[in-house]
Amino acid sequence: MNDAVYALGRSSRNGTLQLIVRGNSTGFHGEQQGDALICPLDAENARTLQERLPWLRPQPLGNRLSFGFGDRIGLATPGHVDALRSADPTGRIAPIFAQQSVRENQRLNRTPQEVMTAAVWSLFAENWRLPWGADADHVKEPEHLAPYVAAGYTFYTIDPSDHVDNAAHTDDLAVLRSKCEALPWDILETTYLSLCENYCGRTIVAEKTTLHFDKETLLRALAKYGRALAHTVRIAAALRTALGGTSFDLEMSVDETDTPTSAHEHFFIANELLRRNIPLVSLAPRFVGKFQKGVDYMGNLAEFEAELIRHVAVMRHFHCYKLSVHTGSDKFSIYPILARCAGENVHIKTAGTSYLEALRVAALRAPDLFRQMLETGRTCYEKDKKTYFLDCRPERVPPAATLDDADLPNLLDQFDARQLLHVTFGSILTTHGAALRNLLATYPNDYRSALRDHFARHIQPFVQA
Repeated sequence: MNDAVYALGRSSRNGTLQLIVRGNSTGFHGEQQGDALICPLDAENARTLQERLPWLRPQPLGNRLSFGFGDRIGLATPGHVDALRSADPTGRIAPIFAQQSVRENQRLNRTPQEVMTAAVWSLFAENWRLPWGADADHVKEPEHLAPYVAAGYTFYTIDPSDHVDNAAHTDDLAVLRSKCEALPWDILETTYLSLCENYCGRTIVAEKTTLHFDKETLLRALAKYGRALAHTVRIAAALRTALGGTSFDLEMSVDETDTPTSAHEHFFIANELLRRNIPLVSLAPRFVGKFQKGVDYMGNLAEFEAELIRHVAVMRHFHCYKLSVHTGSDKFSIYPILARCAGENVHIKTAGTSYLEALRVAALRAPDLFRQMLETGRTCYEKDKKTYFLDCRPERVPPAATLDDADLPNLLDQFDARQLLHVTFGSILTTHGAALRNLLATYPNDYRSALRDHFARHIQPFVQA
């Protein structure tokens, strides 16, 4: 350990957690007290500690069964660790502890480094020594990459959903041909005739799934996803340049689109990315049914399983990536299906559910603060909901002033209230974040135990499969 001993302790002056370094303290900054350097838990000291303790550095996780723990507040990692240690004691699941999307950071005025720093200090405090990752989530443009690269992220989720042509799902053939002619063929590095030769008349047998491509199937897949593929290639090229020779995990996500991704389209996307030597580790298709924020899966479970089996067959045909499930929190009805059908080849991505458990602590411990947050959510819902697919009916969420204290925690189990609070996280945390963090610091065990129990329910189906 570079001739040094590291520990955490609380300041006798204000109770703030600090890093105590005894011995070689080169690279750290702080106040010398006797034989120890007392250091603030900031980004600079976190980076120095990462240089000295390799297990504090995120790393690529490859095709392992994995789980993404988004933390919008910066205090959830201890509870995430508790959930893994209790529900997955053998360490089958590879966790991603630092995960935040570009959109989330913009709404919270956070930086990728701040997200990383919060995770690193928590992992040091919890003595986490197993591999873990850091996800730059929903990267939509090349210019989004730089701060994530600088902070040492290892998993990059490219989201080209703005370039998916949803109308191609129902366009007539003449419109599809016109759209395909206008694609950026120079970036795709192929031609329509070449794609016809490669796909049309081809039958792919993958496990018990058979896919046959004709011209219409190809045209629809190409018109729908061609520009998204080109945009993914552009961002992937910029990422390779930014990272130099550093290894990384790459995911392509098209989950935030209007129409489901068919098995044919899945095959086309994966095949074209691999043809362009894009190092795909996971792919997030738009599954059948509704994957909405903060609530369980909405749809026919038999239909979901039937379509999932086809997606799994396509994935296993290529045998080099896993399926990624976005908006994956609270989808308790489909976890057993995912575990049974996809096995180890799945990544579950969660974000806002950890924030909702923090609100639950507020509802129990600080009713007045929770009422203020609820009213902020009610006020800001129409503005904040615009980037989400939701069935929430805000009129079903009662005004906070009409509820008794004992009724407040129940809102965290009510469909409309969960969705309203979930998508207004930016407005709520911008206005009340400091007060909420102070509350969670006062009752840390409440938050830890809530997260442990909540995420154990998420993890257990995959460990028990």
